[in-house]
Amino acid sequence: MVGIVIYEEPSSIYIKSYYGATLLALAYLAISEVVGKHLQYSKFCNTTKSNNNNNKQILLSSKIGMLLLYTPALLAGISSFGVFPNGGISGFMVLDSAILISATYFTSAVSMIYFQQLSEGFPEPSIDLKYVGVSVFLVGIFGNFYHHYLLLKLREEKSDKGYKIPRGGLFSLVICPHYLFEILTFIGISLISQTFFSYLCAIGVAFYLLGRSYATRNWYLSKFENFPKNVKALIPYVF
Repeated sequence: MVGIVIYEEPSSIYIKSYYGATLLALAYLAISEVVGKHLQYSKFCNTTKSNNNNNKQILLSSKIGMLLLYTPALLAGISSFGVFPNGGISGFMVLDSAILISATYFTSAVSMIYFQQLSEGFPEPSIDLKYVGVSVFLVGIFGNFYHHYLLLKLREEKSDKGYKIPRGGLFSLVICPHYLFEILTFIGISLISQTFFSYLCAIGVAFYLLGRSYATRNWYLSKFENFPKNVKALIPYVF
């Protein structure tokens, strides 16, 4: 049954242990967001900073932080074409959190490439989901970009550093539509890859962003008396 949508891989206790550790780490991050122990970026960077005045944290601008988050994973992806030539085709951020997220993206990217390579020579899934995955990925990328653009438009003036209730797009239904579309990008990647690890990453990211969006909605409810109660956290009309 599994072979319908997932590549077969070598049987290894190392691989199973790695899968288990990855799932536990992502579950821990998701639960941490729900209970209030947030990764310190965006609005939760400001909250943590105000509650821990005695801790001297290194703050990065959002632009520098995003570069630190995504560049290592991007370089790993580009390097894979040389390593495996037959493989085919706003606010502040605490440095500690930036390094953790960057390491997570980098490790995930390298691991996806590695486990994809391990599947070579094993039977392919009987159903090819590559083109479905590309479609889902593109929807996720464009949706994520569009809603981040709407967030950027909230602060058109450089002097405007305050938070506002986002408007436009799916913000009328959920407070974190950019997270929803980010989940779609990971689902798209997993459908393109069709390895167990890629599906595991998509599930883990979904759980983490569920927790993060839940905490985000609670934050908006605490900061804005006029926050619309019908706006959900992540999934329209549901959650």
